[in-house]
Amino acid sequence: MSRVEAIVCDFGGVLTTPLVDAFLGVQEAHGIPPQAFGAALMRAAAADGGVNPLFELECGRMTEAQFVARLTDGLRAELHREVELHGFGGRFFEHLHPNEELFAFMRELHGRGYRMAILTNNVREWEPLWRPMLPIDEIFELVVDSGFEGVRKPERAIYELTLARLGVAAEAALFLDDTEVNCDAARALGMRAVHFRATAQAIADVEAALAAAAA
Repeated sequence: MSRVEAIVCDFGGVLTTPLVDAFLGVQEAHGIPPQAFGAALMRAAAADGGVNPLFELECGRMTEAQFVARLTDGLRAELHREVELHGFGGRFFEHLHPNEELFAFMRELHGRGYRMAILTNNVREWEPLWRPMLPIDEIFELVVDSGFEGVRKPERAIYELTLARLGVAAEAALFLDDTEVNCDAARALGMRAVHFRATAQAIADVEAALAAAAA
């Protein structure tokens, strides 16, 4: 079994509090009932030939303003009333907070000599909002952001891009993400993967995977 050389970590929902909390915070701020966002996105996708606007946003093929306009149209149709989503990104990040305990663990892994990278599905316009949340550049040598790459997890190409930029084989990388399908895609490529469900669980599972690789 290959030794792990690099840790590839997701950002939102792993190095932060859950993304669902931020979405719920935005909904509450605008008086939008639970589940309405998902239904509105489905409406927007159906109106655009099945193309999910969130995926387009995360690949940089749609601007934040265009996404908010599509989402607003979907919400108006879903709720049968006027809806405004001014300052969507700012409100979203008001409800997203750093996972200091997990970041401290990442710092420890960096100190133990592991190469460190972030692989995130994100929004191009949101980089000035999320990058300052934690001292990312102190321990992560590489950040691969879907919003700038035009491809997103779980597409194989973005994992291959990350490994190529790190210069490590898939078998020598461990991937940590809060979405199981993203972990499955990493495993299919040959990477080890840990599905983040809670901080203590993730730390224990990463340590177990590292120990098994070193044995």
